[in-house]
Amino acid sequence: MTALSPQDRLAALRAHLAEAGVQGFIIPRADEHLGEYVPPSGERLAWLTGFTGSAGMAIVLPDRAAVFTDGRYTLQVRDQTDPALWECRHVTDEPASEWLKAHGQDLTIGYDPWLHPAPAIERLSVPGVHLVPLPANPLDAVWKDRPTPPMAEAVPHPLAFAGKAAADKRAEAAAALREAGDAAVVLSDPHSVAWLLNIRGGDLAHTPLALGFALLHDDAHVDLFMAPAKVPPETRAHLGNQVVVRPREDLPHALDALRGKRVRLDADTTPAWFSHWLTEAGATITLGEDPCRMPRACKNAVEREGARNAHFRDAVAMARFLHWFAQEAPKGHLTEISAADQLLAFRRQVDRFRAESFPAISGAGEHGAIVHYRVTPETDRRIAPDEVYLIDSGAQYLDGTTDITRTIWTGPGTAPAALKDRVTRVLKGHIALATAHFPSGVAGPHLDALARRPLWDAGLDYDHGTGHGVGSFLSVHEGPVAFSRAARVVPLREGMILSNEPGFYATGEYGIRLENLLLVIPATLPLASKPFLAFETLTLAPFDRALIDPSLLTAAERDWLNGYHARVLAEVGPQVGRDVGEWLKEACAAL
Repeated sequence: MTALSPQDRLAALRAHLAEAGVQGFIIPRADEHLGEYVPPSGERLAWLTGFTGSAGMAIVLPDRAAVFTDGRYTLQVRDQTDPALWECRHVTDEPASEWLKAHGQDLTIGYDPWLHPAPAIERLSVPGVHLVPLPANPLDAVWKDRPTPPMAEAVPHPLAFAGKAAADKRAEAAAALREAGDAAVVLSDPHSVAWLLNIRGGDLAHTPLALGFALLHDDAHVDLFMAPAKVPPETRAHLGNQVVVRPREDLPHALDALRGKRVRLDADTTPAWFSHWLTEAGATITLGEDPCRMPRACKNAVEREGARNAHFRDAVAMARFLHWFAQEAPKGHLTEISAADQLLAFRRQVDRFRAESFPAISGAGEHGAIVHYRVTPETDRRIAPDEVYLIDSGAQYLDGTTDITRTIWTGPGTAPAALKDRVTRVLKGHIALATAHFPSGVAGPHLDALARRPLWDAGLDYDHGTGHGVGSFLSVHEGPVAFSRAARVVPLREGMILSNEPGFYATGEYGIRLENLLLVIPATLPLASKPFLAFETLTLAPFDRALIDPSLLTAAERDWLNGYHARVLAEVGPQVGRDVGEWLKEACAAL
């Protein structure tokens, strides 16, 4: 079958919209689970527009169309879309609702209720524009070679890694439902299903999920809506008698059975289809947080120790990679793909490795300025001597998920003073967040400015959040917490894991990002009259001293960096052999 051109795809969709009786259509970057990562069958936005970023939305009208993205993707979206077909808009500076208000007056615009949470539709609702749910997705009708949905098996996640039995998790979540007076809760987020039932899967390339839905009832029994072929006998035995596996086609009947009962929905993570159907079925909808979300974010003692162990093993792979890169980069024969492939090869040698936690962001020079750059054979370029190379990568281990970014000077020459200034300011912000002590009740948005202050002092900034939550052998991007001005005000709690990744980006020149993962721990402060929290740094890899200007660091900042490097050398050095160990000793030398 001959693939349609971008122009033909848009034309085919418009023709089908006319047949469906609507003048426009909204295409989010989402599947029916509303997650950041989707299987190939859910890549509707990429198929239609060419934009492959992990967040975005398109709106198609009869005579114009636009793609909306955040600050991470403003460069990428322009590179990947045809300007003759698509307008590119910043989702914050030029919201989709305002664009609809200007261009969608008196139009009827359809949306797929499986692909949007109800609040997202509410935010798009503006006077004069008629938004209507469609019974079938019109894009699917014109995507003739759409991949089939994934069918990887669900497998048990051992208690040795999960730290708490699934029966105990179900009992605690059900007790929370009873306390709130709710008879059941819809779990549309497969991360919650995976966590609650202690299962994992292979439906996504980088996140170990078995995609499905669940209804948790107040008596702790669960209806798991997943293709029965995906649940082998071993997994059924693991799930036990209180978990009933049902095909997804049974969902409407199961919701109908909740007539007259209170059913909880997490509005931000549940497709609008559920609220539509439950309302028609006569259930009473209560809006509340998914009861698995916060317990999942607050890692138990076993998961915390697993995270430490996973990061320790990951550090060995990173040390081997950084040593290899230091030897090879000055020769000028590496490319972005070959460097990323070598790092993956080192990680594959690590015990309990299962996959990358996301496609590595391997960007040299100007590509590093594209925040979520994804190298392809078409964009792959040589990593030249005397330039900046940014590598943002991570791994999925059975006992933890890692995510680390390092910015490296390729050498052999000396880095320019202006570049060192920018890198050191980013490092100062990183240290400020890593060393923060704060009272219980403080949230990520309250701490975001700490990492930006050294850049702000020079009139500089970066257009992305400072950090995100991280799962335990689950998604590398996990809610509900984040270091971001735009994040929900959710107080940080002991056991949460978040990234610390300030950056700076000079468009067309280079990108800088320095990322470690942090574990929230109790803080003991002599004058504290109430509980305080702090961070334990999990990631163990040296920062490139060739890019640091020690004169810009305070004594306390130098002490932190020297102490961190001493810890890296002491813990990782004995594991990497003589050659890498000698390099690591130099890389971790005190400033």
